[in-house]
Amino acid sequence: MATAQGVRPSLVDPEAEGAYPERRRELQEYRLRRLVDRLLAADGMQAGRLRDCGVSRGSDVGLDQLHRLPFVCQQDFWDHYPFGLRAASEADIVCVHGSSGTMGRTTLVPYTAHDVDVWAQVMARALGGAGVTRRSFVHCAYGYGLFTGGLGVHHGATRLGATVVPVSSGATDRQLRLLLDLRPDVLCCTPSYAIYLGEALASTGIVAEQLSLRVGLFGAEPWTAEMRLSIEGLLGLRALNIYGLTEVIGPGVACESLDSEGLLNIAEDHFYPEVVGPDGAPLPAGEVGELVFTTLTKTGTPLLRYRTGDVASLSGPAPGSARTLRRMSRVFGRTDDMLVIRGTNVFPSEIETVLLADRRVAPHYLIVEDRRDQSRPELRIAVEPRDPHGDAEVLERELAGALYARLGISCIVRVLPPDHLPREESGKTPRLVRWEHGVVPLPGLE
Repeated sequence: MATAQGVRPSLVDPEAEGAYPERRRELQEYRLRRLVDRLLAADGMQAGRLRDCGVSRGSDVGLDQLHRLPFVCQQDFWDHYPFGLRAASEADIVCVHGSSGTMGRTTLVPYTAHDVDVWAQVMARALGGAGVTRRSFVHCAYGYGLFTGGLGVHHGATRLGATVVPVSSGATDRQLRLLLDLRPDVLCCTPSYAIYLGEALASTGIVAEQLSLRVGLFGAEPWTAEMRLSIEGLLGLRALNIYGLTEVIGPGVACESLDSEGLLNIAEDHFYPEVVGPDGAPLPAGEVGELVFTTLTKTGTPLLRYRTGDVASLSGPAPGSARTLRRMSRVFGRTDDMLVIRGTNVFPSEIETVLLADRRVAPHYLIVEDRRDQSRPELRIAVEPRDPHGDAEVLERELAGALYARLGISCIVRVLPPDHLPREESGKTPRLVRWEHGVVPLPGLE
């Protein structure tokens, strides 16, 4: 495996990953029509919406008319909880995965054996694009269980024939020992946990050169280019971005490869992508909007035009790459995470970009949306310094200036002592808190 820029890893599934775009489009249209027939046969909520649009069979639709068809959203899962969107028979369901979603409301998704097989296929492609082979040793520190992260990586790695350490999340001391003793070359976990592991290793005096890691696939939360640099510096590997969501399949919907120039190859023969604006109208390639996916091959819970809530853009294939798949940008944020502060739209990822671009700032921060005074909301931002002996007042003032230059609004910045901000040992670290009443969410932010 290599980690250098310009490396072109071999294709795991050349017929799918390297297909001529015109041939792939024919396959997508064929699969779209079969999907519509499956939804109509299931006679559920999506079937009703299709009939309301005048669609009575799959041959009534094509990719050119896709934008005229109805959306599905997370609210539909909640309104038809637990399995109201299932299209397969109960006897064909082999597992259920889920996520807590907004406000802790559970989303459950039933999978058939066919769905698990598709999941393994696309996840194997994702790993293969990162240079993983059957000789690789994969340390999987995503959580196993209802969350799709751990098992998704596991399915794909075993499909490739690689060795997997299903260590799951947490128990950091054990993770460090396994990284040193088993010497894996691949690390898979959330980006915030990758930083946590890297700092834990550094605290014991272990440097990146003592590790055997070459590449890491990090996802399940938005992260920036600045965070990538922090991870690579701490762990001495090439950090790649992976994307997925339970409703669509889990990790493997899209993944950065060693030759994708920083964007993520979409498994678009299985998951047809769109980007739409606030009004639901499709946006052209390159424009930022909400990601929408149609699950062309899923059978357990197939979805037509699922609004993910994730904000990104689409691009064509990487020039010169054998992979002819369209690509997506990293996720910039979520439509429901966008902050409106005194009339200005702000994504938390924009704030992270400013903070982590300053070498004086450690890769830990907390954004507090202070809405105690609804007439004048404030953004309060807590950071930790790399140098505990640096001038905190100067850093606060200069970060506030940089944030104003980027966002166009004033922010209250507080530099807190090292190890003051919360760390999450078992996966995602909280980055955003909304404060409407009560005591301050974090001491020192007053």
